[in-house]
Amino acid sequence: MGLVKNLSVALVSASVMVGTAAAQAKAVTLTYDKSLSSPGLAPGQLFVPQGLGVQDSTNQLFVSNGRGLNPDGSFNPNVGNRVDVFDQQGNYLRAIGSGRQGKGEGFDEPADVKFDPVTGNLHVGDVFNSEIDVYNPNTGEYIRSYGSFGGPVQGRLFFGPGGMSFDKKGNIWITDFSADVVKVYNANTGELVKTVGSNGSELGQYVGPAGISVSPNTGRIYVGDQYNGRVQVLDSDGNALFAFGSRGSELGQLREPIGVEVDEYENIYVADSQNSRIQVFDKDGNFLTAYGEPARNAAGEVVPPPDQSGPPFGNPLVLEPGVFNWTAGLHYDRGKLYVGDFFQGRVQVLNVDNKPGAKVPEPTSVLGLGLLGFGVVISKLRKNRKNSTVSVEG
Repeated sequence: MGLVKNLSVALVSASVMVGTAAAQAKAVTLTYDKSLSSPGLAPGQLFVPQGLGVQDSTNQLFVSNGRGLNPDGSFNPNVGNRVDVFDQQGNYLRAIGSGRQGKGEGFDEPADVKFDPVTGNLHVGDVFNSEIDVYNPNTGEYIRSYGSFGGPVQGRLFFGPGGMSFDKKGNIWITDFSADVVKVYNANTGELVKTVGSNGSELGQYVGPAGISVSPNTGRIYVGDQYNGRVQVLDSDGNALFAFGSRGSELGQLREPIGVEVDEYENIYVADSQNSRIQVFDKDGNFLTAYGEPARNAAGEVVPPPDQSGPPFGNPLVLEPGVFNWTAGLHYDRGKLYVGDFFQGRVQVLNVDNKPGAKVPEPTSVLGLGLLGFGVVISKLRKNRKNSTVSVEG
């Protein structure tokens, strides 16, 4: 009875996999909406968009725009080093800040951006000046700076302040990318409240903590542990609960996750940077769906990140919907997911269908090709089983 037994096992296994994939696909669906801005160095164009934020009162998008570098790599404070503001149609409105090396007003590579839910002020991570700069988002007026973060670490492309997120106590949680900790500051005074974590790969340890998001529902804190290839989940006090993800390119695996966001249903969105895609997980870290693919050249090869000595754009640029050259900055807002197309100088906006129980189309990557394959296997197995009259003994 070996063949019959094997056929039954195969059918049951395939059925379970199909049912599991279908259940996951109905939880969240991402679809392309539009792209904002274009790659370039001129006003209103973007290079290396890292931080993204939508202002509640105006619905305007704020994008941190690169470091002040000339195309040859030399420093130019008049290029980039600003936060650019766009309306929802992609029209360029204005810029906040300017290039400056040293403490105080101005940026030397702006990173994440967040709005204080109480004052409405804009907080901007200032990487090379190792601080957080605060501005009036409506007038562009500089208010103050606070904080101190780690400097360059050999072998790492990034350092200093990474992701930021406000909690309900008036604190702002900020990842210190090169010090491998999370720092908590009082957003009003700029005083350090506490430091969480240490260097390493155990639970509660980090190697390059990047994006961070405090859940408005549960108070849980989600941290992109970039070089460990995972996301760590903390309670509201910063105690590590569990981690999910592992290094790799399969579904549910991560290659240097950067941006992390959480929605009103506790779904977790991760900018899986080097895999050039977004992955979505539920509150327990179970994989739900993925969106995006890497830019490829005419030969079908993945377009590599640009050399640091040249312009910060992939070559060639592939500006089709859903195609990325690294995903980085990430922001969720009222059913929209804003994704920084890191080396293609634009922001891709995705529609998010995340309503519980909603009947949504299954993603092709999981259910189209995947289930087509299962269907073929099942059909063949059933046909073989029906027609089989010999070779059924174990």
